[in-house]
Amino acid sequence: MPYEDAGDALLDHHRAVRTGFPEVVYGPGKTPGQLAEISERLYERSGVILVTRTDAEGYAAVKSTVPDAQFNELGGIVWADRRPAEPAIDGVAVVTAGTADLPVAEEATETARIMGCDVVRIVDVGVAGLHRTLGSLPALREAKVLVVVAGMEGALPSVIAGLVKAPVIAVPTSTGYGASFGGLAALLAMLNSCATGIAVVNIDNGFGAGVMAAKIARAIAGRD
Repeated sequence: MPYEDAGDALLDHHRAVRTGFPEVVYGPGKTPGQLAEISERLYERSGVILVTRTDAEGYAAVKSTVPDAQFNELGGIVWADRRPAEPAIDGVAVVTAGTADLPVAEEATETARIMGCDVVRIVDVGVAGLHRTLGSLPALREAKVLVVVAGMEGALPSVIAGLVKAPVIAVPTSTGYGASFGGLAALLAMLNSCATGIAVVNIDNGFGAGVMAAKIARAIAGRD
């Protein structure tokens, strides 16, 4: 099980063999130099990198050693991919309750895409205007797995899970006023949902939701 000693990091080059996707780089806490070196070494070995929770400075650092790198500023995601192209796997939908939830949704979207999925985005369909949710019902029911991102009281995943057959991955976000407690209210609401077929990831964890959605879609498609 090979790994590489990069000084400040032990790079797990065997992770793709074990889990189906190479090691992902978590951006916060790393210096630009560390991001540049880690990304370069991972890209050399795997042909794909994904850096989460970074900014323009982090993107510039990665691009200095990985010229192919691209940046989704809203989602804070940097990626590069020179692997042979494969047909994208359909069936993943990422849904947001409000526009303020888009950064977390974009993290989920880009993660699922780099893992081989074609992602449908359905945005701003929260329960404050339930007719918007119902207006999106045909697209919601076409999905094989849904990532539903919501802050405030976190009700949207429960509503959608009561309308569709596909599994729902609920993502609470830290958007909301004081009594939302930085997303804790939404997290507890999702964990206590009376709707079936819901799994919940941590607050603002779009990356984790995107990975889970991609794994489900890949298994359905027989690609893993």
